[in-house]
Formats: sequence, C-alpha cells, structure tokens
Amino acid sequence: MEEEIFISGRNIPHIDPNLEVWHFPISLYLFLGGMAAGIIFFASLFTILKKEKEVPTAVKGAMIVAVIAISIGLVALMYDLTHLLYVWQLYMTVRIESPMSWGAWVLLIITIISFLWVFSYFSEMFPKFNLRFDFLKKIQLYLIKNRRTMALMLLPLSVILGVYTGILLSAFNARPLWNNAILGPLFLTSGLSTGAAAIILFSKNHFERKLFTKIDLALIVLELGLIIHMLMGMYAGSEVQLEALEILINGEFTVMFFVFVVILGLIFPALLEGVELMGFKVPSIVPALLILMGGLIFRMVMVEAGQITRYLY
Repeated sequence: MEEEIFISGRNIPHIDPNLEVWHFPISLYLFLGGMAAGIIFFASLFTILKKEKEVPTAVKGAMIVAVIAISIGLVALMYDLTHLLYVWQLYMTVRIESPMSWGAWVLLIITIISFLWVFSYFSEMFPKFNLRFDFLKKIQLYLIKNRRTMALMLLPLSVILGVYTGILLSAFNARPLWNNAILGPLFLTSGLSTGAAAIILFSKNHFERKLFTKIDLALIVLELGLIIHMLMGMYAGSEVQLEALEILINGEFTVMFFVFVVILGLIFPALLEGVELMGFKVPSIVPALLILMGGLIFRMVMVEAGQITRYLY
C-alpha cells in the first residue's frame, strides 16, 4: 500500500481544497471554443488576403459551424456554473490579470461579430429565403461592405480565444500538470487544427480541401512538437511535475492520451493526409473526424488529469 505524508491538513485530497469539479461540460466548452477560434481565424485571414472566393466553405458554411459551436459551448459552460444568475457580474469590470475576465469579454465580442458575419452571407447561402424587412436588408448591405473590417477584428480575437482556452488552465498554479507555459500555444495550435479539419469535413471544393489538408498537416506536426516539448519540460522539472507526468505516461490516462490523442488523433491522420497529398485517394472525412475526436479527448484528458495533480512538497 502506498503511503503519503501530509505536510498540512489543507493537502488532503477531495477534502481541502476540493478542485475536482470540472468534468465533461468544461472539456466540451474548451474543445468547441478552440475549434470555433480556428474556423474564425481562417475565415478572417482569407478575407483579409482577399482570397475568400477560393475558400468558400471557410468563409461561409464553416462560420455557421463556428457560431453553433460557440453557442453549444456557452450552454455547456452555463450548465457547469454554480451561480448562473451572477454571470452578468463578469461584465461589470475588466481585469487584465484575470484570464476569466478577458476571456469572458473576448468570447462575448467574438460571438456577436460572428453572428453578424454569418448574417452578411445569409442571402448568398440561402437565396430562397428573402429578407422581407427593409431594415434587415440595409443592415446586411452595411455588413457586406464592412466584412474586411469585421475580419480585421476577428483575426486577433480568434487568436486570443484559442490561446485563452489553454491559459485558462495554466493560470492554476496549484496544479502541476496545468501550470505549464506550453498550454496556451498548444491549445491554440490544436484549435487551429480542429478548425481546419472542420472546414475539410464540410468543404466540397477540391482546391479548398487540398489547401486545408496542407495547412492541417503542418499544424499537426507543430502540435506534436509542442506536446513533446511539454512532456520533456515536465520530465526535467521538480518532483511534483514528475508525478504529474507519470499520470500521462504511466497512469490511468496513458491510453487515452497516447492512443486516442497522439496516435489516432494526430499521427494517423497526418499519415493519411500525407498519403492523400501524394496523390492517393483517401476519404477526407476519415482524418478530419479523427482530428476532431483527438482534439476533444485531449481536452478531456487535460481537464480530468490536471485536477488530480497537486503539490505535496
């Protein structure tokens, strides 16, 4: 039987403090927020570059997916909140040093602009549904003329949203697995990858699918590099970081992390995308779905495993 020496009564697991309160709704929120950030990033980027006609799904159809993803993510977040009626207090102040504060503001602003973006393409995507009211037509015309302005706003906001999903966890200094500077860039890269995968999944344009396959392959390589860097940093760290690392490499989350995230969620899709780019026929839906699955499970692992790790030394 393994024995532990408690330095303080406040280190008793599940008693004081009790942090194991974040479960699947938070993982789902982080996943959908990251994926939406990736889609919005590419939509705004190609609009700024005036390449929107070459990637119609990225700037039109996928943005609907992003809006739906943000909406579902917010519902999941609200479901997890204990004091739902006090959410409005987040918007009574701005605290730059608090990831919760600027994350809440960024999420609010990016949600509003994303809905306006989708509305600007409403007549193009749904030509059979005519806007009956003149004021709606005027609003849509105004938004169409200012898409580039919206894109200039959405591009940095999408990057902040993607990074925020990782910084939200890394701000918890008391949890060794989360207290890692790599989480921000890692979650951003993962969000961009899942966003590219979502675009591939819904695109019917051959040029667009091939372009985002190349982009996604590069992002997967970068994500694997960041994961390796995170693990090596923990391996060279203190005793508590080594214990946190043990959960991932030789603990209850090892199979989920290495099999479903690293192998099936990153390496295998990368191989399939590489084979596809070489000219062989590969159903694009397969690597796209695997990447989305890996992105969700990655966040589930980080949220659940991170709450177990603690400082005892």
